[in-house]
Amino acid sequence: MQKRQLGNSGPTVSALGLGCMGMSDLYGPSDRGESIATIHAALEAGITLLDTGDFYGMGHNEMLIGEALRSAAGSQRDQALISVKFGALRDPAGGWAGYDTRPQAVKNFLTYSLRRLGVDHIDIYRPSRIDPDVPVEDTIGAIADMVKAGYVRHIGLSEVGADTIRRAAAVHPISDLQIEYSLISRGIENGILQTCRDLGIGITAYGVLSRGLISGHWQANAQSNDFRAHSPRFQAGNVDRNLALVEALRKIAAAKGVSVAQIAIAWVAAQGQDIVPLVGARRRNRLAEALGSLDVSLTRDDLAAIETAVPKGAAAGERYAPEQMASLDSER
Repeated sequence: MQKRQLGNSGPTVSALGLGCMGMSDLYGPSDRGESIATIHAALEAGITLLDTGDFYGMGHNEMLIGEALRSAAGSQRDQALISVKFGALRDPAGGWAGYDTRPQAVKNFLTYSLRRLGVDHIDIYRPSRIDPDVPVEDTIGAIADMVKAGYVRHIGLSEVGADTIRRAAAVHPISDLQIEYSLISRGIENGILQTCRDLGIGITAYGVLSRGLISGHWQANAQSNDFRAHSPRFQAGNVDRNLALVEALRKIAAAKGVSVAQIAIAWVAAQGQDIVPLVGARRRNRLAEALGSLDVSLTRDDLAAIETAVPKGAAAGERYAPEQMASLDSER
């Protein structure tokens, strides 16, 4: 397994991480046994970075990962590095109710995550979004207290803009920024990526397949409890335009003898050694396909052809609904 370091202060992790959200929430039904088998297969393949959020399935995802780690082989269990997002508030119906990143809330959320995961520390801990009522300095300071106490190893950020990154980094070293980055979601290139590089902060890129839209496998069958049923890029009038981009990408992938998903993941990885793509595989066959992206080498000609097929800004529709876009500090 290839390795990459998360920034100047972060851990060395596998060049590909596993995002576990879809095993518990937001993408329709999932199979618990297959989810655990997929985590085991990821660890066996050398993936060390497991990403979750305490609000994924209202704690279900953390308990799932904890169960998978307890049943994994010893050496594989010990190699796992867990990244946890916190702060998003949910209601009993699964709805969203804002964010809470007050210092006392930080310690409360962390305590529950440690118990659900069955671990004595979390490797990377990060607020999922900015709480408009709490200065980021206060939130990062509270996590820094938990670093000193040994409950957290590294501090990360998620979906924040350049100014917030600088303010957070002035309080404590930041290992990485987790943010959406794909061929059709390239807002990070408008100053955020350079700010992270200036400060020695790595990138963990989620949504590298744009929630399956540019995987080459998308079929329009999303259920009402699937996030994509309400996502602008999957709506009529947008989805066909976006899938046309996928077909253009498919021709390039076919010429290299790889899949659309593999070339899309490889493109993100090729944007810098400081970037670690997170793949949201829920099944072992999808994980195996994603792992194949590590063997895809893109030449300058390949990158130019990809840029022509899927130019920056070509996607139809925003990446979230308006109310969710409004909560993204990274989009301001």
